[in-house]
Amino acid sequence: MNRHNIRELAVQTLFSIETTKDDPDTAIASVMELSDLENQEVPDYLKFLVSGSIEKQDELDKEISKYLKNKWTVGRLSRIDRVVLRVSLFEMQNSLEVPKKVAIDEAIELAGDYGDKDSKAFINGILSNFVEG
Repeated sequence: MNRHNIRELAVQTLFSIETTKDDPDTAIASVMELSDLENQEVPDYLKFLVSGSIEKQDELDKEISKYLKNKWTVGRLSRIDRVVLRVSLFEMQNSLEVPKKVAIDEAIELAGDYGDKDSKAFINGILSNFVEG
């Protein structure tokens, strides 16, 4: 399984957790089953992205908040945009072998696949501003 597929599973898992309040292991198992991957071992990188995004959620949300405009809050963002941003920021901050540009490109692709018509541009703007600091 490649990193793109793992990121996609991480986004699906975190979205599921936000929606159902399931624990991470249950959510990962459900997403793997829905993706016809229940017979495969859960990739370590998936566990890393999911557990890290959950453990550092408050820090990630504070970072995201710095780049929101017009008094928007992280809570007002769509669930999918929120999850994509958290996973991407976590990966950029904690996975040094992944270039930031790759993490941004992956996030934009996931936003296009799962978000609304404005998600790609929004995600790109937030993450680009984060990288520029």
